[in-house]
Amino acid sequence: MAQAPGHCPTCNEQLGIRELGCAQCGTTVRGNWESNPFQRLNTDQQAFLILFVRSRGNLSEVERALGVSYPTVRAKLEELINALADASAGDETSTSAPTVSRREILDRVARGEIPATDAVELLRRTSGSDSADG
Repeated sequence: MAQAPGHCPTCNEQLGIRELGCAQCGTTVRGNWESNPFQRLNTDQQAFLILFVRSRGNLSEVERALGVSYPTVRAKLEELINALADASAGDETSTSAPTVSRREILDRVARGEIPATDAVELLRRTSGSDSADG
């Protein structure tokens, strides 16, 4: 069975849960529920979290498994921590400013701390929220 999407394919906002169904008897339950914080992580963040737990939190082991630098692993961990903090805030109306500015993301790429692909994802999340910084 495929995993339910956590983000809207149109606007990339968090999806809520409105209907649950039993595959055995066909019962359907409707309502409005929030997804748990782990469901709100994107696919890359979920994969990183699984690897991190399987590595028992050993960042050097994560570094070897991903084939990236230690600073990149630390940056991914910080991104995961921030995403979980945002996801558990539970305030659906919150549009809090990103914890990392566009300039800091670009500086991290320049220092070799994160690859450009990670920077693109981070920049998408900060898009338009700190234009005075860019």
